[in-house]
Amino acid sequence: MVRAAEEEENANSGSGDESTQNDETRCCSDMEMMKEKFAKLLLGEDMSGGGKGVSSAMALSNAITNLAASVFGEQSRLEPMPEERKARWRREIDWLLSVTDHIVEFVPSKQNTNGVDREIMVTRQRSDIHMNIPALRKLDAMLIECLDNFAGDHEFTYASKDDQKASSMKKREEDKWWLPTPKVPPTGLSEGARKWLQFQKDSVHQVLKAALAINAQILMEMEVPENYTETLPKNGRASLGDYIYKAITVEHFDPDLFLSSMDLSTEHKIVDLKNRIEASVVIWKRKMSAKDGRSGWGSGVSLEKREQFGDRAETILLILKQRYPGIPQSTLEISKIEHNRDVGLAILEGYSRILESLAHKVLSRIEDVQHADALAANISLGSIKRNSLKDSIKIQASGKNSMIQMLPPQ
Repeated sequence: MVRAAEEEENANSGSGDESTQNDETRCCSDMEMMKEKFAKLLLGEDMSGGGKGVSSAMALSNAITNLAASVFGEQSRLEPMPEERKARWRREIDWLLSVTDHIVEFVPSKQNTNGVDREIMVTRQRSDIHMNIPALRKLDAMLIECLDNFAGDHEFTYASKDDQKASSMKKREEDKWWLPTPKVPPTGLSEGARKWLQFQKDSVHQVLKAALAINAQILMEMEVPENYTETLPKNGRASLGDYIYKAITVEHFDPDLFLSSMDLSTEHKIVDLKNRIEASVVIWKRKMSAKDGRSGWGSGVSLEKREQFGDRAETILLILKQRYPGIPQSTLEISKIEHNRDVGLAILEGYSRILESLAHKVLSRIEDVQHADALAANISLGSIKRNSLKDSIKIQASGKNSMIQMLPPQ
């Protein structure tokens, strides 16, 4: 009996030693991975050490983008992330965001020394980082939680590749053939399941809108690179073309009417329109700041008119960004990110952009299930809001102070 107890104690001791060894091995592995990651950042991704790498800001932006692609790239279904991938994401995004803990600014502070009040300068985390990083972390947690909510049975599954019946169903996005096809009961989802799915969709909407707003603000704060402006024509009309220019400069302008007159049938056409309008906005702003009377606008156009037309163009850009969140970045956005040297802005832009991308992906997968449900229940497809984000956002365009009015969570 004593021998049995000793053997059990030795076994437990061995098990404990093995557990400790595993923890130490995992810790060493994490440390080596962190060293490698930060070495690449310090080298600017130039592993030769020759100093020909990208800036620190660009290296961090690329690191966040690549991490998100490797972790979320396989998230093609509405299901919880595997614990291993979830742990990797939390661990490595914490490493990259830790840089922001040391981005500070000087602020005045009062100090009492021997009864004498003195004003001194102290450091604190930069205000834009202090405000946005916690907000982005919360959005991150909300998205992970939303995916976790799809654990278990929710009345829909995904068809296998050999399922002929599922492959014959009309998919919501025909061009994305590689995505799995959702399967619902023959009569569609129950009313309770539909309401639950819509609640999840509304929650993801809130995340997407917030990420879009933060990303748009950060991109706005980035400087326009000189090499971008050097490629622009001399006036906004040349950038827009006669048709778009006349449509923007009419006396009574309606942005929705303007967009309904544009051909936005493909991503390429949407990005092309965005590129043209962004270029014209940059041209007009530079001309207004320079007060160049020899601009292509002609002597009869006042500064107030130029400002008004610029505001109209920015309103269109805002609507495009909200209505088509999944489109590729514009030439100006890419140029800003590539030439930005502010590490804080690079991290905020990269983090908000990948959260925006993940939220859009989750939203699209929910709409796939709703589409399958509509087909099964013989509901008119017109009743499904193809882009409900557009319907849930109010655009307030009041001159220069155009902004997004965020709706409260439902």
